[in-house]
Amino acid sequence: QVQVVEYGGGSVPAGGSLSLSCAASGIISTINDIGWYRQAPGKSREVLATITASGTTLYADYVRGRTTISRNDGLKIAYLQMDNLQPDDTAVYYCNFQVRMTSLSTWREFWGQGTRVTVTV
Repeated sequence: QVQVVEYGGGSVPAGGSLSLSCAASGIISTINDIGWYRQAPGKSREVLATITASGTTLYADYVRGRTTISRNDGLKIAYLQMDNLQPDDTAVYYCNFQVRMTSLSTWREFWGQGTRVTVTV
C-alpha cells in the first residue's frame, strides 16, 4: 500500500507564510500528478495547486501569485509554500499523490489525513 502524510500545519499570524510538505511511502513505481487541496470548516474540499511529473504547475485563481507547489520525486515529497495568509486560509490542508505501484498497474490516488492550518489575527 501507499501512505501519504502531510507536515507543517499549525497556527500562522495573518500576513504570515505557510510551508507544508507531504511525503509518500510504500510500494511506488511511478508518481504522476501531485495536488494540494484544502477544506475549510463548513465548506467543500477545494484544489489549490497541482504539479505534473514533468513539473508543470497549475494554481487556483484564489491562491495564484502567493503560492508555490514543488516536488522531489527522489524523496517522494511534495511541498506547498503560501504567503500572505489571511483568516480565509484557515482550513485542513491535504495532498494527493497519483501513483503506479508497479510498472504494469493502473494509476491510483492516495490522500493524506490532512494538516490543520489556523490563521490568527
